[in-house]
Amino acid sequence: MKKLLLFLAVIGAALCVWFLYLQEHLPVFMEWVRGQGLYGAVLVGLGYAAATVLMIPGSLITLMMGAIYGPWLGTAVVSPASVLGATLAFLLGRGVFRASMEQKMAGNPKFQALQRAMQKEGFKILTLVRLSPVFPFTLVNYAFGLTRVRLRHYVLGSFLGMLPGTLMYVYLGAAAGDLAKLASEGLGDTGMAGLWMKWGGLLATVVVTVLVTRAAKRALHEVVPETEATA
Repeated sequence: MKKLLLFLAVIGAALCVWFLYLQEHLPVFMEWVRGQGLYGAVLVGLGYAAATVLMIPGSLITLMMGAIYGPWLGTAVVSPASVLGATLAFLLGRGVFRASMEQKMAGNPKFQALQRAMQKEGFKILTLVRLSPVFPFTLVNYAFGLTRVRLRHYVLGSFLGMLPGTLMYVYLGAAAGDLAKLASEGLGDTGMAGLWMKWGGLLATVVVTVLVTRAAKRALHEVVPETEATA
């Protein structure tokens, strides 16, 4: 147990240094990742998964993947990485950190209500929570380990529930990357047409994500009324 905690602490420190480096040298790092091809995508994906386990927000990486690879390939990198990180945290919450998570969530009535509801409809509730979070993403990954949801349902529900938000953030990163390219290099008529199409796609993605989130909020409240205030 002590060795595992020490290992996680070392990895966490390394990731903190990495994130500080990203903030100061982001353009250089992005060019390096782009130049590495598939290897760079795998490396950043593993870093994203590790950050999720260590409860470090991955929004910066999500936006960066969109700027480097575009909305579709970027989503293909980020989505599996986020599910992998969430699954590792889930397994740790069900195993090594179960006692500490039980103590942390014992006084939370909303989580207790979710836990009771998931005994009957685990996959449905988990997917709704992913679509309309009632707890911080990094925390709920561990907290779900306290429930009886099956691993395969957790993986599938997490993938489906997190996909709309992931696509939206990656799309935003792709659009921001195009704007940066426009400012530095300029774009011809063909490039401008593609840029307008991409921003139209971003707008459609945002609208769909908002509508899906609202629908998930209503559905979740119908099943677990106690979640209304947080949602």
